[in-house]
Amino acid sequence: MATEAFPGLPEQWSEELKDENGAALSKSEFKRRQKANRVAAEKAEKTVTMSVPDYIAKYDSLEPGAHLTDVEVSLAGRISNKRASGPKLLFYDLHGEGRKVQVMADARSSELDLPGFQATHNETKRGDIVGVVGCPGKSKKGELSIFPKSFQVLSPCLHMPPKAHFGLKDQETRYRQRYLDLICNHDVRNIFFARAEVIRSVRRYLDTRGFLEVETPMMNMIPGGAAARPFITYHNDLSMQLYMRVAPELFLKQLVVGGIERVYEMGRQFRNEGIDLTHNPEFTTCEFYMAYADYHDLMEMTEEMVCEIVMAVKGTMKVQYHANGLDQPPIEIDFSRPWRRISMVSGLQEALGVTLPTDLEAPETRQVLLDLCTKHNVNCPAPHTPARLLDKLVGEFLEEQCVNPTFICDHPQLMSPLAKWHRNLPGMTERFELFVNKKELCNAYTELNDPVRQRELFQDQAGAKAEDTINIKEVLLFPAMKPEEQAGGKKDMNALTEQVKDAALL
Repeated sequence: MATEAFPGLPEQWSEELKDENGAALSKSEFKRRQKANRVAAEKAEKTVTMSVPDYIAKYDSLEPGAHLTDVEVSLAGRISNKRASGPKLLFYDLHGEGRKVQVMADARSSELDLPGFQATHNETKRGDIVGVVGCPGKSKKGELSIFPKSFQVLSPCLHMPPKAHFGLKDQETRYRQRYLDLICNHDVRNIFFARAEVIRSVRRYLDTRGFLEVETPMMNMIPGGAAARPFITYHNDLSMQLYMRVAPELFLKQLVVGGIERVYEMGRQFRNEGIDLTHNPEFTTCEFYMAYADYHDLMEMTEEMVCEIVMAVKGTMKVQYHANGLDQPPIEIDFSRPWRRISMVSGLQEALGVTLPTDLEAPETRQVLLDLCTKHNVNCPAPHTPARLLDKLVGEFLEEQCVNPTFICDHPQLMSPLAKWHRNLPGMTERFELFVNKKELCNAYTELNDPVRQRELFQDQAGAKAEDTINIKEVLLFPAMKPEEQAGGKKDMNALTEQVKDAALL
């Protein structure tokens, strides 16, 4: 197929150029022909007339054995499997946009002669990206297929990926070479599409309720907003050290003070701390502030928002979740409203069958809590402060109850110094945490707005150190990983470069 409207046209115009009749070719005509060639080339490159999902949606209703010989369709995708039934008939699994369709290549319907057909398909291998032009239909067994007249390798795969039957199981390889993980494990892409839908749903919920989305600085002169160890960088032009943000809190509060009464930011935070199943040095959060609201309003909003997200992503309020791994039976999590609410101290007393002292900061209370941890084999590393001891007991006896969505609320003031004191429960605050499947999803409270008391508490916290508190790497496309080590114990500093090269060859 010609890809130029005017073949042989040089790249630059000259006075010696002649047209097909031997007449001088003007500069304006030369430019017109150049443009026509570009348009023809673009049309030739447009080899796909339909995506694989659209193809399945349109032709899946065909009867077994049906062939629409008067219809021509062009598809493209990556080959994940190749099977031969003799030298004249081959079957391919063609993947595109997360769906699969069979390519049934028969020498009798190909535009090529038999030697050309065999040469083309002998060179085609698993992992290649191919373009297929042919007619839709179904095999006699009822599998939707495309019967190609034209079959072309658009981009060869130079590194053979693992077979689809075995997949890619090694976690280190999956996280370090995510492109290979996506090629081999087709269900992985569903995780990231679901994640994107969650983010869209959060934005949609807040936007429709009058919240303004903003962007605040990621580099700050002070690492404020949370008690966490920051990453440090250096600004050459300003000749000063800056900190990557650990939270957007301080900027968002300034906007509320300035009169933007409903504001939120969804973005990346950076904390120079541990890497484990639930922590990554950089991660995405959504933080929002709403003037003239309290924690009761926020609990209602949280229920409503999460339920909308679950329905948008899953289509049901009852979700099957493999909490103990894909090789274990799933558990059911019911997001139906209303959600359970547990007042922290009273709930802990009920779970332990004890009555705790009223003054939780008293020395004797600390001993009572320490004795309870010892009695129930709850490990609490030093320092054994009342706040740490309470937190460990709550984690052992209350959070373990929270498989379905549950609010643990009314935290003691000693655990939440910057939250507003509770209007009905002395010594408590108007704070809640949302737990699902025993994991914290949300932390919120009515803000303390007494400036004098707030300054005192800030000063009390000034010397405080942050505590290092289902695998987060599964929902991050490119999680942070320790460098791989080569023979002799040397770290491979060129690993990323090699991975980029490998990706280009796939």
